Amino acid sequence: MRLDKFLKVARILKRRTVSKELAANQRVIVNGKIAKPSTDIKPGDVIEVIFGLRSLTVRVLDVRDVVRKNEASDLYEVIEEKILEEETDS
Repeated sequence: MRLDKFLKVARILKRRTVSKELAANQRVIVNGKIAKPSTDIKPGDVIEVIFGLRSLTVRVLDVRDVVRKNEASDLYEVIEEKILEEETDS
């Protein structure tokens, strides 16, 4: 499954266009490499999404085309969620 679709189906991001935009702006990393929206996602992959000053790292557990809202979190496990340090001008 494409990265942009997985992020939407898993409800990590609300819209596929948002996930495409983040990936196009090099804000999504899959298995340690900057990913394109079309990157193929499979179980076991580690995805890091950077939005604003937040970073979310998840491990893909399952890939399905359609899931109900209450089952979406079964597709991944959160490895780390952190607030990134704001850059200060010195």
